[in-house]
Amino acid sequence: MELNADFSKRAAVHAARLEWTPSPIRGVDRRMLDRIGDEVARATSIVRYAPNSKFSAHTHGGGEEFLVLEGVFQDEHGDFPVGTYIRNPPTTHHTPGSESGCTIFVKLWQFDPDDRHQMRIDTGSRSFAAVPGRPGVEAMPLHADALEDVRLERWAPDADVGLTLDGGGEFLVLEGAFTESGECFEQQSWLRLPVGATLKAKAGRKGCKVWIKTGHLRVPPSAPATANH
Repeated sequence: MELNADFSKRAAVHAARLEWTPSPIRGVDRRMLDRIGDEVARATSIVRYAPNSKFSAHTHGGGEEFLVLEGVFQDEHGDFPVGTYIRNPPTTHHTPGSESGCTIFVKLWQFDPDDRHQMRIDTGSRSFAAVPGRPGVEAMPLHADALEDVRLERWAPDADVGLTLDGGGEFLVLEGAFTESGECFEQQSWLRLPVGATLKAKAGRKGCKVWIKTGHLRVPPSAPATANH
């Protein structure tokens, strides 16, 4: 399966407007944003766990990165509420689920194969700081290495936000809204811009809170080379 698989082009999905698609696990549904591959895939999705649902135990062959959007995500490592950012690198394993139900934004098979840095961050306990040279923008760093930079940003009401994307970029609206290329992005709307693009956005009247990843599209995306999830 290929969905928004041409990474040389702008891609936009207003996920909150999509129907939920059942996964192979009962009670776990998803809204797909981009995908290369079948059930084992390089994928970006929004995934919903119904109350008392649980995914099968699995090992992350290509790594897993996610942000809890609603509810409480759970596995054998703990309970992770809204705002928790988790990176499970290749070779890690768990049995995810949720007693109360939850929704997460998740990226699969997008790690450097040699990455072994596991992270669990409660963003609710961290602060934003003003970004020098970018008026109206505050940031909260989450992860950075030679390949990518991941962070949350808050954009002030009606702020004009520009960003040069030498390595491409992805943006997911968590709160508020922004406009880009005449298109309005609201909660759970996702935008991907290619290598060399420039973001030219305007925050909405109430401002905007956005999850952002930049730099990672320099490496041409491809389907997983193994059938192990």
